[in-house]
Amino acid sequence: MSIRLNKQWSVFSWLLALLLFTPLLSIIWQSFADDQAIFSHLWNSVLPDYLINSLLVVLGVVSVSFLFGVSTAWLVVMCQFPGRQFFVWSLMLPLAMPAYVVAYIYTDLMECAGPLQSWLRQFFQSDTAAPVCLFEFRSVSGSILVLSLVLYPYVYLLARTTFLEQSNSLLQTARVLGCSPWQSFYKVSLPMARPAIMVALTLVAMETLADFAVVNYFAVPTITTAVYDTWLGYGNLAAAARLSALMLISIFILVAIERAGRTKQRHYQKTTGQDKKQRYQLSGPKAGFALFICLSLFSAAFVLPFVNLINFAYHYFEQSWTSEFFNYSVNSFMLAIMVCFICLLTGLLLASFKRLSNKTSSIIPARLASTGYALPGTVLAIGILIPLSLLDHSINQIAEWFNSDGPGLIFSGSLFAITAGYVVRFSAISIGSIEASLTKISPSIDMVSVTSGLSPLKMLFRVHLPLVRKGVIAAALLVFIESMKELPAALLLRPFGFETLATYVYQFVSDEQLEHGALAAIVIVLLGLIPLIFLNRSLEKLH
Repeated sequence: MSIRLNKQWSVFSWLLALLLFTPLLSIIWQSFADDQAIFSHLWNSVLPDYLINSLLVVLGVVSVSFLFGVSTAWLVVMCQFPGRQFFVWSLMLPLAMPAYVVAYIYTDLMECAGPLQSWLRQFFQSDTAAPVCLFEFRSVSGSILVLSLVLYPYVYLLARTTFLEQSNSLLQTARVLGCSPWQSFYKVSLPMARPAIMVALTLVAMETLADFAVVNYFAVPTITTAVYDTWLGYGNLAAAARLSALMLISIFILVAIERAGRTKQRHYQKTTGQDKKQRYQLSGPKAGFALFICLSLFSAAFVLPFVNLINFAYHYFEQSWTSEFFNYSVNSFMLAIMVCFICLLTGLLLASFKRLSNKTSSIIPARLASTGYALPGTVLAIGILIPLSLLDHSINQIAEWFNSDGPGLIFSGSLFAITAGYVVRFSAISIGSIEASLTKISPSIDMVSVTSGLSPLKMLFRVHLPLVRKGVIAAALLVFIESMKELPAALLLRPFGFETLATYVYQFVSDEQLEHGALAAIVIVLLGLIPLIFLNRSLEKLH
C-alpha cells in the first residue's frame, strides 16, 4: 500500500524528532568543552570510588530484584496456595511507592536509635552501658534493599507475563518425565522466560543507575550524585556533561548486552499459553512457605511504608493540610496535563508517520524521539539546559545590540524548561503505546480510507484515533503518572519558586520531616496505583 503524505507532515515529523533528540546531542557536544581540569581532578580523586559504588548498587539491585521478582512470579502463576489470587495483583503495588519515601521510613526504623536496633540491643546487649550501633543502614547495602523493594515489580510483571504465555503442554511433559517443581522451573520455565527477564533486569539497572534521591539521602556517592554535585557545586557544566556522557555510555552498554543476550536465545512453543494452567497444588509447609514469601515481600515493600504514611498523615494532618499542599498539587496536575497533551500529539504524529509513509527511513523519527526515556533525570536536565541557555543568551545579546534590555531567562528559567524536559523523557511512552495499537489495525482499513478520498490527516483523526483510543488512554495515564512522580529532572529544571508534589515531598525527606509531607506522598502513591490497576486487568486476560 502506498499513501502519499504531504511534505509538511514529513518535514515536521523529522524536525520534531530532531528537537527531542537535541538533549542527547547537547550532552555529547558539551562534553568536549573545556572543563578547567575538573574532570581530571575528579578522575584522579573520587570518581573511581563513585564508579565502584554505582557498580555495586546496580549489581546488588539487579540480583535482589531478580530473586524477588522471578520467585514470586513463578509462585503466583505455577502454584496454588492460600492467598494466591490476592498476591497476583498486590505484588505490583510497590511500583507506585516513591523510593525516597521508602528510604526515609526504613531509615527511621533501622537507624542506630530506631526501634529495630534498640530492640536488638536490649535482646543481645542488655548489660552494655553505652548504646552500640549494630549496623549502618545508610550505606550501599541499605540503598540496594530500598531500591530492590521498589523496582522488583518490573521483573515480577514481565516474568509473570512470560510464565503465563508459556505452553502448558511443555510443563506437563516435564512432569511426566519426572521433574520436580524446582526442576521444572529451572530447566523449562526459566530458560524460556530469560529474554523477558533480561529486559526487566536491564530496565531495573537503568532505573538504579539513574536514581538520585535514595543514594543522595543515604550519602552514597555515585555517578549520578557526581553529576549533580559537579554542576551545582563546582558550577562547571562541561565536567557535568562529561560525567553524563559516561552514564550514557553505561546505559548503552546495558542495552547492548540485553539485546545481544536476546539474539542468542531461541525458544519456540506450539501454543501461546492460553490453555488453562494446571498449577502445582501446595499444601502444608510448602503452602505456608509460599504464603510467607509473598506476604513478607508485599508487607515490606508496600504495607509497611504505606501504613507509616497514613500514620504520619493522621497525626500531622494540620501540618500537611496547608495552602502549599494545594498549590503544589495544582502545579503538578497542570504540568502533568500539559505534558500529557503534548506527548500524545507527538506520539500520534510520529507513530502515524511511521505507519503511513512508504519510505524505510520513516522509522527513524520515532526512534530518535524515544531516546529521551533512556536519559536519567539529572542527565536530561543538563541536555535540556544547554540549548535553552544558549538560546536565552543569544536572545539577550540581540537585545543588547539594539540597545534594549534583554528579556532574561525566558526559556531556561521558566516553565518551558521543565515542560520540555518532561516531554523529551516521556514521549517514548506515548509513541510506544500508540505504535503498538496501530499495528493491530489491518492495512486494508487504510486502503479503504484512501479509496474513500480521506487525506492522511483526516484518516488519522477519523479512522485511526477511534480504533486506538485504548492505547491513547493507556499512554495518557502512564505519561500523567510519570509526570506527577518525576523528581530529578524537576529538581533541576523547575523555575524559581515552583514546586511539584515530588519536590515538595523530597524536601521534607531531606529535612528528616516526612511527617509534614505525608499527605502529598499519599497522593503520589494513590495516583501511581491507577496505571497498575489497568495493567493488572490486561494481564488477567492471559489467565
